[in-house]
Parts: sequence; structure tokens; C-alpha cells
Amino acid sequence: MTWIEIAPWLVRALGAYAALGAAFAVPFLARGIERLDSGAHGSSWGFRLIVFPGVVAFWPLLLRRWIAGAALPIEANAHRRAAQAVRAKEPGR
Repeated sequence: MTWIEIAPWLVRALGAYAALGAAFAVPFLARGIERLDSGAHGSSWGFRLIVFPGVVAFWPLLLRRWIAGAALPIEANAHRRAAQAVRAKEPGR
């Protein structure tokens, strides 16, 4: 197959992915986002409109976390690890 034959299928696949993402985004932004991120509780529809493209792009990951009921992951960066090391060295711990 040539690229000219592959391109329409690729465009259709990306369109289907985006359509599924948009269909997922509506109920997720209405109800699910608050379950995954407590910081989004009571957020305006303006905020939800801003994050809409990201939800459409990452809908499989968000769907999996929404179904699992997962909360935000604990960030593991150098600052957090250093703070934990200092806390572990404190007397009485």
C-alpha cells in the first residue's frame, strides 16, 4: 500500500479516536473529574472547557483511572525524596 492509500484510513482512525474521546469527555467533565482530582471540585465550566482537549487526547488513561476509582498519584520528585530523607533522620522517628 502507498501513503496515498494509507492516509485516509489514518485520518479515519484519528477521527474515530477523537470522536470517542469527545463522547467520553462530556460525562467525565460533568461527574468524573471531581472523583479523580479533588482540586477540580466545584470548578467552573470555563476550567472544564480548557481541559476538554486534554481529556479528548488522553481519554483511555482517564477512563481506566475513573473505572478503578484511582486518586491522584503521589508525586515522586527529587524534592519529595529529599524531604522524606530529612524526616527519616529526625530523632524520635
